[in-house]
Amino acid sequence: MNIVDSSGWLAYFADEPNAKHFLVPLNNPGSLVVPAITLYEVFKVILRESGENEALQAVVAMRKGKVVDVDASLALVAAKLSLEYQLPMADSIILATAHEFKATIWTQDVDFKNIGKVKYFPKK
Repeated sequence: MNIVDSSGWLAYFADEPNAKHFLVPLNNPGSLVVPAITLYEVFKVILRESGENEALQAVVAMRKGKVVDVDASLALVAAKLSLEYQLPMADSIILATAHEFKATIWTQDVDFKNIGKVKYFPKK
């Protein structure tokens, strides 16, 4: 299972130089887990920068994977991981979701750089 965090989705949608690194998980929606928080982050950025139509199109693409909502159990695990790794809320929710699904996180976010089961690509 794979999770592409918000930075990866945004690189992909903007066709940034690192977009190629995210093609493997994005081309296999059957093994793609999408934390709901990434829908929020990606929709917000694209809405601000490109408009609602583009933001909604991004959400449609993202929903091809398995969207995972935050429930009480996931929230508590995320809080523990946030303290353990000094992560912001969204990143800790993504990490907790990855743990729940035994997924690899694909990211450009330096906050994940030294965490296991992460494919980190420095932002260009």
